Amino acid sequence: MSMFLEIGRIEDIPRQAARLVKTDMGCIAIFRTFDDKIFALDDKCPHKGGPISNGIQHGDMVTCPLHNWVFDLNTGQAQGADSGVIRTYPVEVREGVILIARSSLDQAVAAE
Repeated sequence: MSMFLEIGRIEDIPRQAARLVKTDMGCIAIFRTFDDKIFALDDKCPHKGGPISNGIQHGDMVTCPLHNWVFDLNTGQAQGADSGVIRTYPVEVREGVILIARSSLDQAVAAE
């Protein structure tokens, strides 16, 4: 079995947009920035559970669509006075294919 799970091609996600990947543990939001960086985060804001994939992306940040909390796509950390973290997952892009490490999904399931 491969150490990585193929989740699609980079061109399947428009720049400054997100797509969902459904897993046994819930949905993961895959973000593509304007400069083609790819990030993966749980699709659930820790504040009110809003779908972070529906947020407004600006650079390496995303704003929750429900209450305007701003999160760093690199770390999942909320910015400003508010505290909260969204779980992130390591991703790679190889020859245009987005891959997520299976071990990170296994660790997330074990942590719940």
